[in-house]
Amino acid sequence: MPPAAYARRRRQLMGVAGDDSILILPAALERIRNRDTHYPYRQDSDLLYLTGFPEPEAVLVLVPGRAHGECILFCRERDPDREAWDGPRFGPEGAVDAFGLDDAYPITDLDDILPSLLEGRSRVYYHFGRDAEFDLKLIGWVNRVRAMMKMGNKPPHEFLELGHVLDELRLFKDRDELRMMQRSADITVAAHQAAMRAIRSGMFEYELQAELERVFRANDAVPAYSSIVGAGANACVLHYVANNGPVNDGDLVLIDAGAEYRGYAADITRTFPVSGRFSKEQRLLHDLVGAAHAAALAGALPGMPYEAGHLAATEVLTEGLLSLGLLKGTLEQNLAEGSCRRFFPHKTGHWIGLDVHDVGDYRIEGESRLLEPGMVFTIEPGLYVRADDTSVAPRWRGIGIRTEDDVAVTRTGHKVLTCKLARSADEIEAFMAEG
Repeated sequence: MPPAAYARRRRQLMGVAGDDSILILPAALERIRNRDTHYPYRQDSDLLYLTGFPEPEAVLVLVPGRAHGECILFCRERDPDREAWDGPRFGPEGAVDAFGLDDAYPITDLDDILPSLLEGRSRVYYHFGRDAEFDLKLIGWVNRVRAMMKMGNKPPHEFLELGHVLDELRLFKDRDELRMMQRSADITVAAHQAAMRAIRSGMFEYELQAELERVFRANDAVPAYSSIVGAGANACVLHYVANNGPVNDGDLVLIDAGAEYRGYAADITRTFPVSGRFSKEQRLLHDLVGAAHAAALAGALPGMPYEAGHLAATEVLTEGLLSLGLLKGTLEQNLAEGSCRRFFPHKTGHWIGLDVHDVGDYRIEGESRLLEPGMVFTIEPGLYVRADDTSVAPRWRGIGIRTEDDVAVTRTGHKVLTCKLARSADEIEAFMAEG
């Protein structure tokens, strides 16, 4: 990502916040896994969006209109002893050069410098409630400015949630972001293809997970979230992550997995047969999910309500379930009662970007927001017939299916970032036969 892209985003954010504001963004905290072992570090998505800076123990401060520099980073100093253990650090000087910032200071100077940056600013934008310890520090810095009001100091008097302005900017992906997201999608497609080629009866779900994630790492990516690999009835567990069950002939395998490349996530789900051929019932449900997917995708157009895709998919699924006998009554009655939720309990998609479930409002003033170019979201209808659902015929039980793609809204329509991966039952069978 070029430094100019980050600088453009910072200018845009400061323009929205106004000249009398200050914006404060701490880095994500490091998390202890056990004793002195940490979980892999992942930077706060907002800080990544505005700087690309990857290290912990950092704070970005944006001070619109400040004559001596608007973009200031506090970060760790270079430390040869610690770098011998943990790897190189940028340090303040390196951070300025690498990320196009106006200035940078040691993180140890934050307590001395930040109160002076707060002075004279009327509004503070900050994510309150994410880090209780930092919340208290910020209150302390503001109180230090207040204590000097008799000397003419002017403390901030308004505190605003940073997400109100930043989330809306992040919702619209720029050209550089779309390039990164396409790379994430391409890596994820290759990983799903590898899993389809590797599958065989008698293996375990974790072996397929290993094949997926091998492709992620081979392409300098990491999992964007915990990979879901559910065979047989495990495919009916929406957030199944144990991935330790057997893979048997006759099963379907549902894989919901995505790569994260340079911070940007992909999110793909495919459901395919261990044997390479769908049974009659499996194909009927898979085709029905495919029809719902197509109905939702048809609504991925600028000016269309975001919710229209979900409503279209729900109607297709409801009508199909009625024709298959899994629901009873009229279409109108079932739509009014939401009967489809019994087999399709989730929404048809979500925003995606630096977070796999990315930021951005879905509704504005109670109404579904309209799609606009630059928005990227998933389309992921599914059907899940639990193995213990005795209200349906045995031949349907234990079948779980979801089909998910990543879709970018363009000026004239949409682009499916994940279109290179086989989607329909016919395409999946043909691909698996080639392998």
